[in-house]
Amino acid sequence: MALLNILCYPDPRLHKVATPITAFDEKLRKLVADMLETMYEAQGVGLAATQVDVHQRLVVLDTSEERNQATVLINPEITWYSEERVKGEEGCLSVPGIYDGVERAVAVKVKAADEHGQVRELEAEGLMAVCVQHELDHLMGKVFVEYLSPLKRNRIKTKMLKAQKEDA
Repeated sequence: MALLNILCYPDPRLHKVATPITAFDEKLRKLVADMLETMYEAQGVGLAATQVDVHQRLVVLDTSEERNQATVLINPEITWYSEERVKGEEGCLSVPGIYDGVERAVAVKVKAADEHGQVRELEAEGLMAVCVQHELDHLMGKVFVEYLSPLKRNRIKTKMLKAQKEDA
């Protein structure tokens, strides 16, 4: 396994739309393992392939307290959203140190394959539902800061660019 580099906002590669996965092979299973290792190392609860510059429809999640209940979603699609919505603080591994309120559906149903190609439907609520919606946004080239006002978004962009220059 290997740690992958996580792209940081406002990297334009974060806005690429991911393509469906067609090969459920050893290469895919290695990518899943590397993404899980990267997510756990970064203390995240979710990671989309887009965030590691792989533009395929793959997401890994683990919202469990023990950090031992990984969920792999390949070619995920949300089939149902609850009408009830909630605004909660969100953060993102691609926007480190930034948290802000985003409104999301309280519950969702998602249809996806696992790393072996087995398709199943998952019902998610609470943090898991928020995480699914957040990560699927990444697959569509959308970062959570795009839900914020243009003023907030520009402040975050400036802050992130400044931090990247300081790190370089």
